[in-house]
Amino acid sequence: MRRAEALLLCALAGSSAAAACDKPVYLTFDTGHMAVAPLVADVLRRQQVKVTFFLADERTQTGGSSLDDQWAAWWRARAAEGHAFGSHTWNHLVWQGDLADGALRVKATAGPDAGHARRLDAAGYCAELGRPAERFKAMTGTSMTRLFRAPGGKTSPALLAAAASCGWTHVGWTPAGFLGDELSSERFPNDRLLAQALAGIRAGDILLAHLGIWSRRDPWAPAVLEPLIAGLKAKGFCFETLRTHPLYGKAA
Repeated sequence: MRRAEALLLCALAGSSAAAACDKPVYLTFDTGHMAVAPLVADVLRRQQVKVTFFLADERTQTGGSSLDDQWAAWWRARAAEGHAFGSHTWNHLVWQGDLADGALRVKATAGPDAGHARRLDAAGYCAELGRPAERFKAMTGTSMTRLFRAPGGKTSPALLAAAASCGWTHVGWTPAGFLGDELSSERFPNDRLLAQALAGIRAGDILLAHLGIWSRRDPWAPAVLEPLIAGLKAKGFCFETLRTHPLYGKAA
């Protein structure tokens, strides 16, 4: 094949790829008990989908935590596959309120202080955001993005300002992107959640799921994840990481 023909084919292939991705959605996963993490990885690899993970050091079903040595190889593999990664705070800190002195009241739901409220100033909150990034770099040799997701999506202007002071940008999710994997499976069965997502998701939506939810009796990912991805692809959607998002790409 002549060089000119080869260049033309490459250009056409690039144009096709760009055209195929004019309806992007951004699938994200927060850490959890990790029992479905191997299945999630298999589905993403099979479907050739890249996502963004938000990492906290949460309790797992095997008695450890999601960022311990047992899971280091799993995270290395995901980094090698080209996924994106952000912070979810080290101890999965849920914002509870702003204090009069400008500090934050937060409640840890992971780690040795789980269940207890704490007072954190901006420097303390920045340290919580930075610990997953440090651990991720130690496990994978890869730098985390400067994106974070507050547990439960709970924020305040003071919390966002504290995070911004050390270079972190918050990412929530869009209403239709709430996939419901943390809801009661009795009230919100998997088939209902799948149908709702396929009907409601639109281009540009940020989708939220987890790597395992303790409270849900019927796990979401084994039943819904692959049909959801396949169904969205059939509707012309493509999957991107937040590195390409028009609002968050610069921070990533």
